[in-house]
Amino acid sequence: MNTVRTQVTGDAGHPWMHQPLGLATLLRAATAGNDLTPLGELLLEHVKRHDDPYALLDLSLVLQLKYQKAAALAVQQQAFQITRRYRLKSAQTTQSPLKVLVLKAPGDLMANTPLECLLENADLQLEVLYADARPLVDAELPEHDVIFVAACASDETAGVLAQITSLTSGAACRILNRSEHVAKTMRDSAYALLGAAPGICMAHTVRLSREQVNEAAAGAFKLSDVLDGNYPFIIRPIGSHAGQGLAKVSDEQELGRYMAESDATEYYMAPFVDYSSADGLFRKYRIVIIEGKPFVCHMGISREWMVHYPYTEMLAHPDRRDEEARLMASFDAEFALRHREAFHSIAKLTGLDYVGFDCAETSDGRLLIFEIATGMVVHDMDDPDIFPYKAPQIRRVADAFHDMLRRAASNSDQI
Repeated sequence: MNTVRTQVTGDAGHPWMHQPLGLATLLRAATAGNDLTPLGELLLEHVKRHDDPYALLDLSLVLQLKYQKAAALAVQQQAFQITRRYRLKSAQTTQSPLKVLVLKAPGDLMANTPLECLLENADLQLEVLYADARPLVDAELPEHDVIFVAACASDETAGVLAQITSLTSGAACRILNRSEHVAKTMRDSAYALLGAAPGICMAHTVRLSREQVNEAAAGAFKLSDVLDGNYPFIIRPIGSHAGQGLAKVSDEQELGRYMAESDATEYYMAPFVDYSSADGLFRKYRIVIIEGKPFVCHMGISREWMVHYPYTEMLAHPDRRDEEARLMASFDAEFALRHREAFHSIAKLTGLDYVGFDCAETSDGRLLIFEIATGMVVHDMDDPDIFPYKAPQIRRVADAFHDMLRRAASNSDQI
């Protein structure tokens, strides 16, 4: 494995300042199998000698990518004690560059839209301001042409989203992904918003305390009394992502065993919807909608109902990669037209300029939505020799995202 190298090269006034690598560079390195340990050690030695918030922020990312979440968040807080404002990208052009202000929440990689992956090659100025429990005032906002709210919806970010709403209430520019709309993507809120929309299928999702789930496992009450359906059910801890803690339980005994191994205090539960195709395989899609237009980002095909991407089966079966490539080539003319009504409903009802969701197709032709969020990772970091069709498709997504920012900035003059 290779290692990621960094240099400490600042401006004339701060020659010791670390030049930030950022999420896109570090995630690309981790995806390629590079060893981030030497970089982490170098950054750690640097911050022992200098109060350098950029080095601390990169160190936090390294720790997160090495699955050391608690340490990562502690380092992140050290950075925020120095400053909550960061310039993560400077434009290469010198004539009127696009200035984008991103409002983020403290937290792990799922706390914010990872837009750095979509803007990796964009020529613009990217400033990030982190909102937390401390008050923010207008005077702290750097110069900008457009604001993008990157903070995602969760219990932890509810206060941040409320603060961002207040902060941006008098903004004189376009605000993309307004915080009041982002809040609609919580799992139970999303079901209430989209569950009855034409062309959409969503499992009735409810939020239950640990005590309630244990009572259901003990037979004290029937889950069918609060959920539209019967066993099997899907259960996951509140705040979990990427399949962590996600399970399918077929009866009260299985639910009891699940609870004996889980220590969460609250859970989401929903009826399991069998979305297998005629060949017995499960097909799951990640799609984003940018200004109302859908783009497919990847397709996972598996014999298991819990589909992750990329994973061993996609690597082992060239025919499944061929199917994914055909989907990307035909998406606008086939899949997008087939679910045009559902995509329109998602864009209209959420009110979001940019949103992603994981979905499938039901046997009766509806779009089955598993999760909708603004923080889903979209990238072109898979091995290009194995997935040669992926990078061109993600370039289309990145270009559309960049175009959205430019249009929003040009329309700010009309506000």
